[in-house]
Amino acid sequence: MTSDYDLIVVGGGPAGSTAATVVAMRGHRVLLLERETFPRYQIGESLLPATVHGVCQILGVADEVAQAGFTLKRGGTLRWGRDPEPWQFSFSMTPRLPEPTATAFQVERSRFDEILLRNAGKAGVEVREGSPVRRVLADGERVRGVEYTDPDGTVRTAYAPHVIDASGNTSRIHGQVGGTRVYSDFFRNLAVFGYYEGGQRLPEPNSGNIFCAAFDAGWIWYIPLRPDLTSVGAVISPEHIPAVQRDPRAAWQDMIRACPDVERLLTGVPVATEAPYDRVRVRKDYSYWKKSFWNPGMALVGDAACFVDPVLSSGVHLATYGALLAARAVNAALDGSVPEARGFAEFEARYRREYAVFYEFLIAFYDMEQAEDSYFWAAKKVTKVDLGEAAAFAELAGGLVSGDRAVVGPEQLGDHWRAAAAELDGAVGRLATADDRVNPLLSARVVGETFRTGNDLQEQALYGGPLDGPAPTGPNSLAVTADGLSWTLA
Repeated sequence: MTSDYDLIVVGGGPAGSTAATVVAMRGHRVLLLERETFPRYQIGESLLPATVHGVCQILGVADEVAQAGFTLKRGGTLRWGRDPEPWQFSFSMTPRLPEPTATAFQVERSRFDEILLRNAGKAGVEVREGSPVRRVLADGERVRGVEYTDPDGTVRTAYAPHVIDASGNTSRIHGQVGGTRVYSDFFRNLAVFGYYEGGQRLPEPNSGNIFCAAFDAGWIWYIPLRPDLTSVGAVISPEHIPAVQRDPRAAWQDMIRACPDVERLLTGVPVATEAPYDRVRVRKDYSYWKKSFWNPGMALVGDAACFVDPVLSSGVHLATYGALLAARAVNAALDGSVPEARGFAEFEARYRREYAVFYEFLIAFYDMEQAEDSYFWAAKKVTKVDLGEAAAFAELAGGLVSGDRAVVGPEQLGDHWRAAAAELDGAVGRLATADDRVNPLLSARVVGETFRTGNDLQEQALYGGPLDGPAPTGPNSLAVTADGLSWTLA
């Protein structure tokens, strides 16, 4: 049995829902295939403002997200670096993005993801849950469609000129694009995480902040999802795999006890017993990218394409941003305004750059921590980045790293990253003495570059386009239509 569409999206998470909705909003026929039935559990609960006030606004779902009762997040609080006391940053980095757009949410992904998926259906997307994709249909020229199994077990085929894989880190079809994944040794960590029935909150107005605390074995996240639910996860080195394999729950709680800053917030608080939050889960080797994100007929977005590290809550942002970029290329190709190859080259260049700036920021951020006598932190210094990984990263970034086109190869990256780490460390050190009118973090190049795209997305949603130009990928970049849904020739 066959059907024809303009776009087939594999995966119904934030990336898949975003891509499908953006293309459907232009009146095209879109099929979204999701292997599970929503609502379903997913990790990754802490959002950035660019997703809430940029992507969700473009999708027309911002009001529904705002009214869902999610915990308001004004920034982050961290015990990290030279200062033994926690410090914090605010999303209020520019007066062009005032309250409430300088905030985000801590979300239960089961609820947030379902809001986006149902919104896709309202936009005209044909959503089929319980429909896993079996394989990609391709010939010598391009990908043509997919074969999938519907909920009653019937094998079906669907054809479209464009397929987007948004099926996550467990994607079975990502190998169709970019070969095997390139894994990062520097960010090669293990995460063991679970939930508590509440816990202490930080003082107002920052009670909804994510709290990240470094300790000898790694670092711990503490996310206040609801008054009676807190996500707590430990990011540690692979040397702990045997202990985690023996007893994940015991290893998780051992890590919490080893981090006094988090342990005292959970004194007397029981672990969660409400499904699906009653389990302790493990994820390892999660930092990777593909050598390319597109070939004719198929693009990768979200965790199917890349993931870097959870410390800055970048996962949903990178997923939805990449999906928006891919959807713009699809729309431009379908209406003939921009040739397919050029539109997807723009998608790939911008997506690579966004991954690269977060990767750079996180290298600098890890380098700040002073506990160098521990196994974990000794391996998290700029000087420990393997030359092979630096070469792979230089290839990924393609000269677009942080706008510094002098950085073209792995030999220059070491000095470049050391300078970024020192600059970030100095900016954080000035936070305690800064007045309310000046955010010292903005003086650090790596911070400005990391949040530039997010600011542009929010300005696109608020004002019909970024207030600064040209596009970060260069003077010959494509422009974005006022509605944010497609590329146009500049």
